[in-house]
Amino acid sequence: MVGYDAALTYLQGLCRFGMNFGLGRITELLRRLGDPHRRLRVIHIGGTNGKGSTTAMVAAILQAAGYRVGAFTSPHLSSYTERYVTNGEPIGEGRLADLIWALRPVLEAMVREGWEHPTEFEVCTAIAFLYFLEEGVDFLVLEVGLGGAIDSTNVVRPLVVVITNVSLDHMEYLGHTVEEIARVKAGIVKEHVPVVTGAQGAALEVIADVAREKAAPLYLLGRDVTWRPVSFSLEGQVFDLAGLLGHYEGLRLPLVGRHQLANAAAAVAAVELLAMAGHAAVTDRAIREGLARTSWPGRFEVVSREPLVILDGAHNHEGVRSLREALAQYLPERGVILVIGMLGDKEREKVAGELAPAARAVVVTRPNSPRAGAWAELAEVVRPHCPAVEVIEDPWRAVCRALEMAGPRDAVVVTGSLYTVGEVRERFLENRAAATKDR
Repeated sequence: MVGYDAALTYLQGLCRFGMNFGLGRITELLRRLGDPHRRLRVIHIGGTNGKGSTTAMVAAILQAAGYRVGAFTSPHLSSYTERYVTNGEPIGEGRLADLIWALRPVLEAMVREGWEHPTEFEVCTAIAFLYFLEEGVDFLVLEVGLGGAIDSTNVVRPLVVVITNVSLDHMEYLGHTVEEIARVKAGIVKEHVPVVTGAQGAALEVIADVAREKAAPLYLLGRDVTWRPVSFSLEGQVFDLAGLLGHYEGLRLPLVGRHQLANAAAAVAAVELLAMAGHAAVTDRAIREGLARTSWPGRFEVVSREPLVILDGAHNHEGVRSLREALAQYLPERGVILVIGMLGDKEREKVAGELAPAARAVVVTRPNSPRAGAWAELAEVVRPHCPAVEVIEDPWRAVCRALEMAGPRDAVVVTGSLYTVGEVRERFLENRAAATKDR
C-alpha cells in the first residue's frame, strides 16, 4: 500500500529528532487533538523487563472477561501495526496511515508556533490515544516506552499501575544506579492509584517511598501475590497462584520461562485490583482463558522443531539471565548455537558473560537498526567466553550458518535485540507460508 509506505517513511523520519524526553511536547500535541487520553481507562505498565508480556496478559484476561481492550506496546517485531492492537487484532495499514497523515499538519503547526518538533515515540503515543478512543475500547493497556517519569505515556491518570521489576538498562537516559532508575520508573505512580510491583531490594525501597508519598496502595509480588510452578514444557507451563481475591489452581500459560510466572502474577493482580475498585467484572474463567490464550511472539518462541530454533528478544543483562535460566530449565541436555545481534548502547560485556559460556558456538550479527553501532566488536567481547565465534552481518545468513553448525541434539538460539529477532522471525514465517503453499 503506497499510502502506508509513505506514511511510515514520514513517521520513521521523525527519528532525526532523537530521544528528547519531557512531557511538554506530548501534552501540547494532545491538547491540540482534544486530549483523547483523558477519555480512556488505562492500566499503565512499566518496569525494566516483562512489560510487554504483562501487557499482553492483562489485555487477554480483560478480553476474555468480555471487554473491548486496546494494547499499546513498543517496539514491534515486524510491523508498526503490531503496536496498536484491539482485541488481538492489529491496526490496519490504511488506518494507521490515515492517523499519521492527520497528525502531520498539527505537528507542523506546533513547529511554526515555536515548539520543538515532537519525537517519533511521542507521535506514536498520540496516535495510540486517538486510535483507541476511536475504537471505543473499554480499557487501554498501556506499556511505558522508556523509563516512566520522562516517558510520553506518562500523561495518563491510570486505574492501576504495574512496575514489573527494575534493573540496570538505558543507563545513559535513566541513571547509573538501580536507585536512580527506580526513581524514574516510579514516576508513573499517581496519587491514590494502586501499584503492583515485582521490584526487590533497593529498587523496591524507592518505589515504596514514592507510593507512600502519593498515598498509593502498594502490592508486592511474592508477598501479596504468590505462585507455585506445577509443570513445564516447550508448549508452556502450568502453575498455581494465590491472588488478591482468590486462589487459582492449574493455570495454563503458553509463554515459556519461570520469569513469565511473575509477569502472570502481576497481570492477575492488576485485573483483580480493577475488580476490587468496581471498574471491571473479572471471573476465575476469564483469568484462566485469558492466560491460556496469551500470545507474545519473540520471547522464547519456538519457530522450528527440527532443527530446534528459539527466538528470544532478551537485550539486557537481566533479560539474558532469564534466557540462560530458561535454557538450563528446558534444554538441559542440548548444545546451544547462539546467534546474537546487539545494539551499541547495551551492556555487551555483561550479556556476553551471561550467555556465551552456555554456547557451543556463537555467530555475531548486525541488528537492523541505526543504533547497531560497532556491532562486530561484540565478537571480541564474546571470544574469552566461547572461542568458536563467527561474524556474519546479515541476520538470516547468520542463522543459516548456525543451522549448518548445529547437530541433531543442538538448539539454535537467536537473541540480543528485538530488531534481530524480528527480522529472523519474519523469514521463518515466510518460509513456513511458502512450504504450506507448496503442499
